[in-house]
Amino acid sequence: MLIDDIKISVTAGSGGKGAVAFNKNVMSLGPAGGSGGDGGSVYCEGVVDLGALRQFRYKKDLVATRGQDGRPQFVDGKDGEDLILKVPVGTVIHNLETGTDQEITAIGERVMVAKGGHGGKGNFLFRSPRNTSPERFQEGLPGEKFNLRMELKLIADVGLIGVPNSGKSSLINELTNAKSKVANYPFTTLEPHLGAYYELILADIPGIIEGASGGKGLGIKFLRHVERTKILFHLVSAESDDLARDYKIIRKELGDYNKELLKKKEHLFLSKSDSVSAAELKKKKAILKKLNSSVIPISIYDFDSIEKVKKILNGIIKKKYGKK
Repeated sequence: MLIDDIKISVTAGSGGKGAVAFNKNVMSLGPAGGSGGDGGSVYCEGVVDLGALRQFRYKKDLVATRGQDGRPQFVDGKDGEDLILKVPVGTVIHNLETGTDQEITAIGERVMVAKGGHGGKGNFLFRSPRNTSPERFQEGLPGEKFNLRMELKLIADVGLIGVPNSGKSSLINELTNAKSKVANYPFTTLEPHLGAYYELILADIPGIIEGASGGKGLGIKFLRHVERTKILFHLVSAESDDLARDYKIIRKELGDYNKELLKKKEHLFLSKSDSVSAAELKKKKAILKKLNSSVIPISIYDFDSIEKVKKILNGIIKKKYGKK
């Protein structure tokens, strides 16, 4: 099960307290208490694993290590270890206390979400000409503590959309090694799947149904993922008894959720073209052409049609990286 929206509590480590001690070496009198170490901070780091937020399903209170206390003979306490939380690329981190948001947009990117407390000073740092034997020290400062909401929004170059059972999973499996589940019934795909086509990231967005933008079915859970995709591959199955309806359902739900989604570049594919006769395919293509003039019939069993899809993807790569 994909966890893409979850709340957790993070607490950075407190600083260690300073020590009160005096030099034990002969002829070297004076304060010798070391300072406490800084507490560990809490960071979020981007990883490719879409399921990384599952780790917080049952463990919601995360605490970094506190700094060690200062010791005699000028020995400062060790700093506490930072706590690194692995989160999927595309995660938006909402700080529920401060109202600020941070975002992980790249693998290995690291952002601090709670800063560790400073260690307290030992009595060595309080020495002065007037007070050569201070017994003063500082307690370590507490680390920051926040409640966070982690919201995953996929970042992909191409998002595959369509009503359930429109052939998205089969296509992404053909183009990449996504290994998305395939079967001939609705809602086969219950969570997004990512695949890599050379430099491009493709996302198989689970089936969106009529009313999804209002909370019906699975769609509302995944419509947010369409926001981050740059280009849409819209699949309408040749097996459908009403192609125009299927196309318009998806467009309406995208617009109802966020009108900006309708401005994204869209490629329309008449999928499963091998399932109907040539004459019927021609009629169905004509129906979709009234909605999108660039409709292309495709089948994972038709090499030439898949090559047409790859040609589009190769064009996107060239444009993205300025290749000739």
